[in-house]
Amino acid sequence: MTGSRGVSSVKTREVSLLYLVKQVELAARHALDEVVEPAGLTTLQYTALTVLQRDPGITSADLARNSFVRTQTMAEMVAYLLDHGLVDRVRDESNRRQYLLTLSAAGAEIVESLTASAAAVERRMLSGLDDAQIDALRTTLLRCRRSLTPAPLR
Repeated sequence: MTGSRGVSSVKTREVSLLYLVKQVELAARHALDEVVEPAGLTTLQYTALTVLQRDPGITSADLARNSFVRTQTMAEMVAYLLDHGLVDRVRDESNRRQYLLTLSAAGAEIVESLTASAAAVERRMLSGLDDAQIDALRTTLLRCRRSLTPAPLR
């Protein structure tokens, strides 16, 4: 067995993978909170902005699904992002009852200003892995996600 920093202790092998995935998520969220807080954002708000960067012109419901929050929470978040000029909202011409969201110029500027710091968090998280292990982790996580939801990754 290895020490507390080791990977292969009996105790570690007894922990469920769901628990470990959640622990990684919580640690990553804490590290990202430290990066985005000086910009006046939460990790969830930053995540929503990066989703809009990758997939502009989506509905608030789609943004909620891809930002890991409930629709009601997203409604509050969109109101905050609109009030702070970080997103723009236009009526969907094909469905006049819904609105489509995009990053505003200010939102794009904030995402761009945080990209290097967010990438540094990812590098720190992966620092104990080589390129092959990182590729294997990415492939494995994508397969796990696909097993739980067929929705495309945004």
